[in-house]
Amino acid sequence: MNAQVLQMNEKDSSVNYERLSKIDGLINNYIKKDWVKGVVTIVVKDNKVVQYKGYGYANAETKQRMPQDELFRIASQTKALTATGIMILFEQGKLYLDEPVADFIPEFKNPVVLDKFNPTDSGYTTVPANRDITIRDLLTHTSGIDYAGIGSDNMKAIYAKAGLEPGFNMEKKNQSLLDAVKILAKLPLVHQPGEKWTYGLNFDVLGSIIEIVSGTSLSDFLTKNIFEPIGMKDTYFNVPASKASRLAAVYTEDSLQQVVRFKKQENGLDPEYPLVKKTYFSGGADLTSTAFDYAQFLQMLLNGGTYNGHEILAPRTVQIMTSNQLNFDFGVNGFGLSFEIVSDKGAARDVRNKGSFAWGGYWGTTFWADPKAHLVCLIMTQQTPNSHSDLSEKFKDMLYASLK
Repeated sequence: MNAQVLQMNEKDSSVNYERLSKIDGLINNYIKKDWVKGVVTIVVKDNKVVQYKGYGYANAETKQRMPQDELFRIASQTKALTATGIMILFEQGKLYLDEPVADFIPEFKNPVVLDKFNPTDSGYTTVPANRDITIRDLLTHTSGIDYAGIGSDNMKAIYAKAGLEPGFNMEKKNQSLLDAVKILAKLPLVHQPGEKWTYGLNFDVLGSIIEIVSGTSLSDFLTKNIFEPIGMKDTYFNVPASKASRLAAVYTEDSLQQVVRFKKQENGLDPEYPLVKKTYFSGGADLTSTAFDYAQFLQMLLNGGTYNGHEILAPRTVQIMTSNQLNFDFGVNGFGLSFEIVSDKGAARDVRNKGSFAWGGYWGTTFWADPKAHLVCLIMTQQTPNSHSDLSEKFKDMLYASLK
C-alpha cells in the first residue's frame, strides 16, 4: 500500500528538465500577448513535484503577481471530491451504486421525462421515466438531469422558472441544499435515465445524499474525511477572511475578445461567491482550492486511495471510479465516476496514456492524472470564456515531450 506524499525539490531522472523549462516560454508568451492574465501549473512525476509555478498576475489591475499557492475557484473540479465522499459511504455499506436516489430523497420517486416544451411560457408536458434514477446515474451524468444556467435551452428555461441556479451562485446562500434538490426532483428529466450523457446538477444531488446519510454538512464531511487527512489546508466552500487576499481575480472577454475583469452578471453570477458565508454547499461547483492541494488529492488516487498515512479509499474502489462506466461512446473516450477516462481510441489521438482520468472547471482550471506515467498535472487560470484555451493543450503536449 502506497502512502507516499508529494516530495518537493527532488529531481526525477525520467524528466528532461531542459525541455520542461520551455513551458515557461509558452505561458509567458500568452501572458505577454494579453490572452490570459495569470496561470499556475503543477506537474508531479513519481510523487515528486517537478514543476510548480505561478505566471503573470493574480490581479492585473493592482499588478499583484501570481504566486504558486494562489486560491482558485475550481468549480466542477469539486465533483471528483464529492464522488470520493460518496464512495467513502459506499465502502461503509451505507449506499450502493445502483440504489435508487429515491431511497434517500423520496421526491425522486417516479420521475418524468420532458416530452413537449412551450417556449412562450416555459410550460411542458411529460412522459413517465422507464425507471428510477440511481446513484451511479448521478455519478456518470446519465440521470437525465440537466444544468441550470449552462444546459440545454429548454431545461435552462424550466429550471429558471422553478428558481434553480448554477450551484456556485451566491444567491443560494440562504437556501438549503436539500430544499433546492427537492425542487429539482419534481422537474422533468431531459432524457430517460441511463440513455445518454448529459452534464447536469447531478453532483448537487449527490452532495445532498452525503448530508442525509452522514448527518452532517457536505463541507464538514469532506473536510473531516478527505481534506484534513490528506493535508489539503487551502480547500474550502467558505474561504476564510484571513485568506481572502489570496483569491485570484476572475477575467472574461469582451465582444472584441479583449480580456477584461469579470463583473457580477444580471443572472446573479458573482465571482466573489467564495467569500460569501453560506450553508448551501454545491457538490458540483462550489469549492476553492490550490494547485498543490488538488495535486495531493489526485496523488491519493494514483496511490490507490492512500495518502499521508491515511487510507481514504480502498484500491479497488479507486479502480471503479477511474474505469469507464458507459455502454455508449463519450467522444473518443469513456467516463468513470466523475472523470473522463482516456480510452484506447483516445490514447491514439492524445499524448495522455490509456486510463488517464481528467476534468476541469468553469472558471478555467484543468487537471489530469496518468497512472501509466505516474503523472499528476494541473493548469489553472481564472478566465471564462477564453478564446486561447489551447494553452492547456500545448502545455500538455510539451510536458509529455519532456518525459524520457
